[in-house]
Amino acid sequence: MELLSFGKTGWGDELLIATMMTIAVSITAMLIGFIFALIFTPLKLSKSKFLNLIGNCYTTVIRGVPELLVIYLFFFGGSGAVMYVASIFGYNEYIEINAFITGSFAIGIISGAYSTEVFRGAIQSIDKGQFEASKVLGLKKPVHFFKVIMPQMLRLAIPNLSNVWQITLKDTSLISVTGLVEIMRQSYIAAGSTRDPLFFYSFAAVLYLLLTYLSMKLINKLEVRYSRGY
Repeated sequence: MELLSFGKTGWGDELLIATMMTIAVSITAMLIGFIFALIFTPLKLSKSKFLNLIGNCYTTVIRGVPELLVIYLFFFGGSGAVMYVASIFGYNEYIEINAFITGSFAIGIISGAYSTEVFRGAIQSIDKGQFEASKVLGLKKPVHFFKVIMPQMLRLAIPNLSNVWQITLKDTSLISVTGLVEIMRQSYIAAGSTRDPLFFYSFAAVLYLLLTYLSMKLINKLEVRYSRGY
């Protein structure tokens, strides 16, 4: 266990910081995914063929392309796009996008595609009488959504959102290619330094399993909370 001690002789403090980074990226990506889901879910449910096409293109393309490719596109393509815009204004130096921002945004877009489908399915599972009752009562659309639809949507969506969270959490390991030091990247560094890859990769697996276990405990509590009265 000396390898996991804190201080100059061990890797415990570095792995702890890397774990915090993994959690930070996961939460940020999930929040970004929720924003995308709130934007594209209405498009998926829209009666307009054009808006429906936009929503379907987003979910189909993102879910059909490998996650690592999406991260590469944003990490390398994002820098190129920013440099191109900067060159228009006369700035021709190299610009590198922050790895945390790039990784969180890329994984957030992936998370958003899955969350969109979860929200769509949850809304379609709500009894049509709820929508009709809101119209009869004359509720405004914001009130109708936040007071009537969203609470019921969350109750139905939370079990499936737990799967989206697991995907998001595991996808953070892919952003190690950007140089961001999270669990996988730190394990790789430690394994190369000590020449003990089996130990550090096994410990990385334990950390991911621990995060998954704690996440499921929290999600189960949320599921119980939003299921009160049913």
